[in-house]
Amino acid sequence: MKFYDRVNELSILQDNEQQSQESAVFTVLMGRRRVGKTSLITKAMEGKEYAYLFVSKDSEALLCQNFQRDLEQQIGLTIYGEITRFKDLFEVIMKEAQRRHLTIVFDEFQTLYKINPAIFGDIQNVWDKYKGSAKINLIVLGSIQTLMKRIFEDEAEPLYGRPTSKFTLRPFTISAMKQILHDANPDYAPEDLLCLYAITGGVAKYIELFIDAKCYTKEKMLNYVCRQDSYFLTEGKELLNQEFSSEYGTYFSILQIIAAGKTKRSEVDSILQKDMGTYLQNLESKYELIKRMKPLMAKQNGKVTAYEINDNFLRFWFRFIYPYQSLIERNLFSLLRSNITNNYEGFTGRTLERYFQDKVMESEMFTQVGNWWDRKGQNEIDLIAINEFDHTGIVAEVKRNPHKISMTKLQEKINLLPGKDFGEYSLESKAFSLEDM
Repeated sequence: MKFYDRVNELSILQDNEQQSQESAVFTVLMGRRRVGKTSLITKAMEGKEYAYLFVSKDSEALLCQNFQRDLEQQIGLTIYGEITRFKDLFEVIMKEAQRRHLTIVFDEFQTLYKINPAIFGDIQNVWDKYKGSAKINLIVLGSIQTLMKRIFEDEAEPLYGRPTSKFTLRPFTISAMKQILHDANPDYAPEDLLCLYAITGGVAKYIELFIDAKCYTKEKMLNYVCRQDSYFLTEGKELLNQEFSSEYGTYFSILQIIAAGKTKRSEVDSILQKDMGTYLQNLESKYELIKRMKPLMAKQNGKVTAYEINDNFLRFWFRFIYPYQSLIERNLFSLLRSNITNNYEGFTGRTLERYFQDKVMESEMFTQVGNWWDRKGQNEIDLIAINEFDHTGIVAEVKRNPHKISMTKLQEKINLLPGKDFGEYSLESKAFSLEDM
């Protein structure tokens, strides 16, 4: 699959590269696994000399030995003698950057934490010592959310405040996904786009798998997911095991329950027969995998009514793949596929709501987008978006089938919106269905 989108991110990296010709630049690029961080760097550095150093799970001495070889092969930096400490290797790099301009990329940077946590203090000391006179473009990539946030956003950590540039690479936007699918299959149907969005959520690696395998339609995508050799069958575990470490079993159980539609705290506690408050809080704030669903404009400290999985792929995986490991182990992939077929329409009803909420937010016309429902949990509005600056907004009913949308009922729900929150807004009512994708 060819390179798509990322115009703003490429601009940032290219500006940083230009700045580093005169002064030291330290860029931190974060993002979930498979989102395309390495591809972005490769594209941004096309035609330029740089060293790409992948932090593998080796000993510090072996890692330094590998880096010595890579530095000589990629940028002609010869290091005499055998270096066994990362501190010494990084000091050689920073000294060389006083002689000539260097671009150095460390991928999976957070892995250094597991090799030797003291390395980050060493990096701080060496960086502070040489950055004033070094012409270096130092780029570090990281994908384990908790570790990267700890390394760079915890005030107690040595690298806090050291980066000169820091941003997170997000999945592709809806407009980018539409362009990719159109280029592969100009005659794609709305169901095909919805399926691509539901499974991949815009994650570059997942889209690339489908496109390269010529799986452009809903049926082909779902068949591909349920193949014996499918990348997607184990992806959820590989994605989260390192994040959760020894407690992955409990977190997986909670995510499976939420994906199955039991989204209230009381329901999760009841099924697991234990107070899951701490785990839910970690999933929300520490791992950022779930979010609390509240009526738009509701108070922050209001009563939580529901949780939802943030990531589209994980929402799909915990609903249709993880609970059926026994089918996978016994090679009963036809049953796995049949279960998806039987429950797909109901599952993608909520996915369609998320699609239009994302699409409306990407229009950059609104400052808040979400759902709304009354105190009894009834009279739910599928999509409500407001612009807090000009006090305009839209309220929409979202259904797969446009014939099931009643604008009369929608207006009745709009009339129930609390005046203290929405009274000053001019709200336009809309209807969205598969046909509007």
